[in-house]
Amino acid sequence: MAGGDDGVAAAQAARKHNEPLNTAYLLKEALGLLREQPSYAQMKSYLHEWHDLAITSGVRQMRQLGQTLLAHASGILAWWKHRISNGRMEGINNKIKTLLRQTCGLRDERCLTLKLYALHHSRLTLLG
Repeated sequence: MAGGDDGVAAAQAARKHNEPLNTAYLLKEALGLLREQPSYAQMKSYLHEWHDLAITSGVRQMRQLGQTLLAHASGILAWWKHRISNGRMEGINNKIKTLLRQTCGLRDERCLTLKLYALHHSRLTLLG
């Protein structure tokens, strides 16, 4: 039975070792529910509650994230009123960076403009 006790002890040690990771995962999942709040006031309240959970979690990175989110609360909460995401703009910027990296730089602005139009046109053609 001594082997069984070692297995239990090892499992408990692993659980204790992974506790911060588990806490961070649960906080991440809880933060994902922020956008599902039915009103601006509830979203604001949820953000502050999440911040309090992150601060008391004992995980340094989550405490830092909680402080950062609270510092940017006005911008985060603005999503409720306007429902605008910058995802599309980020995608365009990434395409431009990739284009510049693949071409190893371009000689002039006109050539870049033509490449960007070609990139945009090929996307539209593929989508139909």
